[in-house]
Amino acid sequence: MKKYLLSITTLLLPILTFAQQTTSEKIDVIFKEYTGWFVDAIFYEIPFTDTFQLPWVLIVLVGGAVYFTIYFKFINFTGFRIALDVVQDKYHDIEKHGADTLYGDVTPNEDENIIETLRDDSADGEVSHFQALTAALSATVGLGNIAGVAVALSIGGPGATFWMIIAGLLGMASKFAECTLGVKYRDVGEDGTVYGGPMYYLKKGLKEKGFGGLGKVLAVIFAIFVIGGSFGGGNMFQANQAAAQFVKLAGIEGSNGGLYFGLVMAAIVAVVIIGGIKRIASVTEKIVPFMAGIYVLASLIILGANYSHIGDAFALIYEGAFSGLGIAGGLVGVMIQGVRRGAFSNEAGVGSAAIAHSAVRTIYPASEGIVALLEPFVDTVVICTMTALVIIITNFDGQFMEYGVPISEGVELTATAFDSVIPHFSIVLTIAVILFAFSTMISWSYYGMQGWVYLFGKGKITDLVYKVLFLFFVVVGASISLGAVIDFSDAMIFAMVVPNIIGVVLLTPVVKRELNRYMTAISKKDDAIEEGATDYTEHM
Repeated sequence: MKKYLLSITTLLLPILTFAQQTTSEKIDVIFKEYTGWFVDAIFYEIPFTDTFQLPWVLIVLVGGAVYFTIYFKFINFTGFRIALDVVQDKYHDIEKHGADTLYGDVTPNEDENIIETLRDDSADGEVSHFQALTAALSATVGLGNIAGVAVALSIGGPGATFWMIIAGLLGMASKFAECTLGVKYRDVGEDGTVYGGPMYYLKKGLKEKGFGGLGKVLAVIFAIFVIGGSFGGGNMFQANQAAAQFVKLAGIEGSNGGLYFGLVMAAIVAVVIIGGIKRIASVTEKIVPFMAGIYVLASLIILGANYSHIGDAFALIYEGAFSGLGIAGGLVGVMIQGVRRGAFSNEAGVGSAAIAHSAVRTIYPASEGIVALLEPFVDTVVICTMTALVIIITNFDGQFMEYGVPISEGVELTATAFDSVIPHFSIVLTIAVILFAFSTMISWSYYGMQGWVYLFGKGKITDLVYKVLFLFFVVVGASISLGAVIDFSDAMIFAMVVPNIIGVVLLTPVVKRELNRYMTAISKKDDAIEEGATDYTEHM
C-alpha cells in the first residue's frame, strides 16, 4: 500500500508543479475554446415562447420519468413498502436460492430467466442491497443538496421546492428501471468482480431486441461520457468545492492550501478505491447514513425551533409553485428551477446509479431496482426538501436572500441559514461538505472505472492506469479554478442521459417481466409462510 501511494505521489508532483505555474485563466480560455460547443449543445434551451425556454436534456429526463411511472403502474409509490423490506433483507433467502427451491415456486421459467441456472448468481454479487444503495446515494447526496437547493431557491423562490419534490418522486421510477437492467445484464469476471451498468444492458439488451449495432454504439458513447464525468463533476468539482470550504474555514492564505488539501484527499481516496466496490461500499454504508443523519437532525432542530412557521413555509411553497410569486418567468420559471434541481440532484435517468446497483448479491434483478427507487426519495424528497425548508423559514423577513436574485455561493447561504439557529453549525457543514465530496468521489471513481474497463479491457494494469489518473484529477481540482472544465464535465454527465434513456425505453418489457417474476416469488414466500412453511431468512 505504501509503495503504491509513493509511486502515485512521485508521478503527480511534477505535473502538479506545472499546473500551479499555469494560470487557471489560461486553462479556462483554452478549454472553453475547444469544448464550449459541446456544453452549449447539451444544455441548449428550446425556446417555446419569448419567456419560456426549456433545456432539451431536462425534457428527456422528466419525459422518461413520467413514461416509466405510467408504464410500471406507479411503482414509485406501490413499491415503496417492498423496497424498505428488501433493503432490510426480508427476502434474502429467495434472492439467494430462488423461491421455487425454498417455497415450492411453480412459476414457469421464461426465456433466459431459468431460475435453476441462475441460482448461484448470488455468489457473483459483491455487496448487499443496503451497501449498493448507500454507494449510489454517496454519488448523489452532497453539494447539490446543500448548495444547489439554495441556488434554485434564489432563482425560483420557495415554489421551486414543490417541483423539486415532484421531480424526485417521478425519478424513482427511472431509477427502478435502469437499476433492474443493470443487474439483469451484468458481467462477472473470473475473480468474481462484477461489471455492470448501461454499457452492458445497452449492448446485450438491445442485441436481444435486434438492435445489436445501435446497442454497441450507444454503449461506447455512454462509456466515454461516464469517464469524462467521473474526472470532472464526480471528481474535480467535488475536490474544488471541498478544498475551498476547508481553506476558508482554516483561514489558510496563499495558493498552496488547495494543493496540500488535494494531496491529502487523494491519498485518502486512494486507500478506498484500491479495494474496489467492496471497500467503497463498506465506507459509504457508514459515511452516508451518518452525515445524512446529522444533516437531517440539524434541519429538524431548526424546524422544531421554528415550528410555528412551518405552516407558513408550506403555504409559500404551494403558492409559489402555482403563481410564480413575481419570479422571472413566472410559473414556468419556478417549475423549471425546481424540476431541474430535483432531476440533476438525484441523477435519475442518467444511468450512473445502475453501475453501483449492478454489484448487488441477488438472483432477481428487480429486487435491486425496487431498492434503487429509494434513492431519489432520500436524496431529493427528504434531504433537498429539508434544506429548502430551513432556508425558507430562516429567511422569512429576507434577512440574507432576496428571491429572484440569483446567487453563486450556495454553501455560504445554507450555512448562514443554519448558523442563525445553531451557532457555528457552519463548521459542521464544512465537515459535511468535505465528507460528502469524498463519498461522491469514491463512488464516481467506480463509475468511471467501469466505463474505462469497458473500453480498454479488464486487468490490473487497466485498473491502475485509471486510478492514477483519477487521483491526479483530485489534486488538480483542489488546486486551481476550473470553470470551463467543470462546465464540460457536467455536460458529459448529462450527455449520459441520451444513450441511457433510449436503451431503457426499448427494454421496458424486460424490466416489467423481471418485476412480475420477483413479485411472484415474494407472493410465493408470503403465502407459504402463512400456511406454516419455514422462513429461511433467519437461517442465512
